[in-house]
Amino acid sequence: MTTRAEPGDGRIAPSRGPIMSEQRHLINLAYRLLGSLTDAEDVVQETYSRWYAMSRQQQDAIEYPAGWLRKVAGRICLDLLGSARARRESYVGEWIPEPLPDRTEWMSGRRVTTVDPADHVTLDESISMAFLIVLESMTPPERVAFILHDVFSYPFAEVADIVGRTPAACRQLASSARRRIRASPTPATPTARQADVVRTFKQAWEAKDVSAIIGLLDPDATVIADGGGLASAELRPVEGAEHIARTLVDIVGGATNLTFHECTVNGQPGLVAQQSETTVTVLAFDIGSGRIRRIWAVRNPEKLHPWSTGRGTPRTGGSTDDTGRPLMEVVHRWRRPARGELD
Repeated sequence: MTTRAEPGDGRIAPSRGPIMSEQRHLINLAYRLLGSLTDAEDVVQETYSRWYAMSRQQQDAIEYPAGWLRKVAGRICLDLLGSARARRESYVGEWIPEPLPDRTEWMSGRRVTTVDPADHVTLDESISMAFLIVLESMTPPERVAFILHDVFSYPFAEVADIVGRTPAACRQLASSARRRIRASPTPATPTARQADVVRTFKQAWEAKDVSAIIGLLDPDATVIADGGGLASAELRPVEGAEHIARTLVDIVGGATNLTFHECTVNGQPGLVAQQSETTVTVLAFDIGSGRIRRIWAVRNPEKLHPWSTGRGTPRTGGSTDDTGRPLMEVVHRWRRPARGELD
């Protein structure tokens, strides 16, 4: 396959350093494709396991190892997206993408191909909760083609190699996905203004001030909660400013040792709710014209692992598997000993 060269890539040798340096890019890519950091980490682990399962001769025969890794990861993500819809039919309540704390490494993918800027969204926009929700409405091929091309600037020839369709077909898939994005406009609100609204909302909620909360909400606002059957949550969206305000005040009134903290959720101002210093909810907001239009409340504890050891701080200094071990430690379990190493 043809893989564009990033700074420092060139014809990289399949040595451990350059290969492992792809981890960050793959995590960035897989999260946007899947909306789940947990699944993204699994994809990266599986990708590296396939690399290290090959013989050294097979690895040496691959001209661009970074491109091979990206192709494999992309195809795994495409397969997972295809099965995700069936899995979510049995999901309890509403499904919301896994929220991300303010970790630069999850947001630092690089665009390196020059194309029409009108066809692109920024990398920061591509992790916002509102954007990820729109991605959920796309077919798996649309989502993969759109993310690979419009967000990460993969040329359509490379996208086609991953999706298994012609470049022309992938161009059409990305165009269709773009129309979905444009049909769900989310006018930009300056981050500082968003933070002011979230802060005022937090203060009104803590004060159990129904009128103040209503004043901060769009009349047709919606709250969507994701408990996944593992935490209490409304199974259907709560709609309407007054209904939402009274529901939120009831939640605070019935909880003990509940505190709220301002934080960054998926690159935008949000809130974390903690009970006895344990994170129980992460809230993301969609704000327009100075009012809150949508709130996504993630309560499923399986989606809160990155928030479990302090606000916005993952459990470890890097990615982990489901046992809590660093991702690279898990990857190294699959790595064949290099020449001269002992088993």
